Amino acid sequence: MLSNTQLLKSGQIVKHELLPGCSNAAFLIDIITDTQNNHIKAVYKPKSGEKPLWDFAHGTLYKREYAAFLISNHLGWPTIPETVIREGPYGIGSVQLYIDHNPRITYFDLKNKDFNGLKELALFDVLVNNADRKAGHCILDKNKKLWSIDHGLCFHSNFKIRTVMLEFWGTEIDTNFIPKLKSLSQELSTDSDLRYNLNSLISEDEIVSMLSRINGLISEGIIPILNPHHNIPWPLI
Repeated sequence: MLSNTQLLKSGQIVKHELLPGCSNAAFLIDIITDTQNNHIKAVYKPKSGEKPLWDFAHGTLYKREYAAFLISNHLGWPTIPETVIREGPYGIGSVQLYIDHNPRITYFDLKNKDFNGLKELALFDVLVNNADRKAGHCILDKNKKLWSIDHGLCFHSNFKIRTVMLEFWGTEIDTNFIPKLKSLSQELSTDSDLRYNLNSLISEDEIVSMLSRINGLISEGIIPILNPHHNIPWPLI
């Protein structure tokens, strides 16, 4: 039986349905094996469906989705669904395992319940320079596990953070996060496999900028205080 990773990479896409309300084209797809013994759902975001933006290089958002997954995979947090880059019905794009969840439960609901694990999302958003952390990008699966989704607008070399997670601005970074941040800094400072893979996904300037943010987080020990007039996404959900 194939793993989810193998299915995402090479399984047969047999159905695709356009997801409503997305800024760029995104499809809910069904993926099966030739024998149809395995079946998963995933979210497919093709390069051809990306709308031009003035501040992000055109045709790179799907690569940023995968780059965010690689960074989270190295850190061990936050939990981003398995993501690959592959060909689909509309050309090359990112394909991410679909997490079944209630879309009505968002960050605003979770913060009111003091849900554990939100702070690591806030910290991650600073180091990847997430320009679009909406409340609906924090989701819970049926087992109450927290997932982070939608990372196409990350890694810009200029400071672009826009987030609804105001509660964490100016808070101290938990000490258990520091060793992983130092490890990531080391990986990005050397000819590591992670650095090599990122070179094909984002620009050198964006990697250097990320390294600077990581080192700043390590030295300052706090999540930055942002500007509520400029660092908030719209819409909020």
